[in-house]
Amino acid sequence: MVRKKKKEPEQQGNEELFLALALLEKEKGIPVDFMLDKIKKAIATACKNNYGNEEVEIEVDPEKGKFEVFLQKQVVEEVEAPEREILLDAAREISPMAEVGGTVGIKLDTKQFGRVAAQTARNIIRQGIRDSERGQMMQEFQSKHQELVSGLVERVDPRTGALSLRIGKAEAVLPKNEQIGGENVKEGDYIKVYVVDVRETEKGPKAIISRTHPDLVKRMFETEVPEIYDGTVEIKAVSREAGSRTKLAVLSHNPDVDAVGACIGARGARVNEIVEELGGEKIDIVEYSEDPQKFIAAALSPATVLSVEAAEDGSRACKVTVPDSQLSLAIGNKGQNARLAARLTGWKIDIKPESGFYGEE
Repeated sequence: MVRKKKKEPEQQGNEELFLALALLEKEKGIPVDFMLDKIKKAIATACKNNYGNEEVEIEVDPEKGKFEVFLQKQVVEEVEAPEREILLDAAREISPMAEVGGTVGIKLDTKQFGRVAAQTARNIIRQGIRDSERGQMMQEFQSKHQELVSGLVERVDPRTGALSLRIGKAEAVLPKNEQIGGENVKEGDYIKVYVVDVRETEKGPKAIISRTHPDLVKRMFETEVPEIYDGTVEIKAVSREAGSRTKLAVLSHNPDVDAVGACIGARGARVNEIVEELGGEKIDIVEYSEDPQKFIAAALSPATVLSVEAAEDGSRACKVTVPDSQLSLAIGNKGQNARLAARLTGWKIDIKPESGFYGEE
């Protein structure tokens, strides 16, 4: 029967340390080398506090569970600073080749560090983890700045209605006012959000995310429509009232490609995908034109426009005439269609019926 050699407590402790570091790398993505560097600095600090000497050499071999600390002392004929110097005779007991003027490494029993040293090391490691996590989170957020991302809903705050989302390895909060009204989101759902901004705060990096931002819809179309992604079709303007209606102005740079048709997709497949993701929000896709009159007429879709007269004073204001039967459609529910068209075009729009009488309206 072969008996396995019992591991020294120190070696076992070292192996546990390396296992813990490997776990940190796996779960939090913090490289083992980064943490070992932090630990070495912590040990140097501990040696300075305990022995008045921070000149240490640390030999590490994770595979063998080896973690040895050597306090470096200068070999002298007469010791004046015992924390940094050693007599030649004593030095030769450690290293037979030692010479005056050289240095020798005195192996420290890591248990000698004592409570204070261990605490110092622990604090520095903890801080190192925090710094690394902050740095990684900042990188994660910055790489997604002004992008569309998918987040897992981890918590719904019952008091404020805010959602805590997991985005990659980072976390972000979607406040109630940045959510689409009437949407029923539960824990465990995946939702798409737009990263509006990334800020460094005292509590760490913070991503400002939104589901109401007009660029959310813009990014969705870029993802869904290859012609937009490759630059054939360009989104010129977006105006949006989240949860209710969005207007999108598109332009084709290829005469053979219909910009509006590309965005709608075969049997409405592309636009329907986005409408579904936005909980049934209506989307009007109109053709952009450099001619303001054409663009304004298209922007008031689905209403038919008879004429657009620009103001004579050169201001960005116009009078639009529509058939009497189309007046309420052009204005929209609570003025929404006219409001979104004005925002899309950047023009002030005054709508009047063909007969010139507003009647009930």
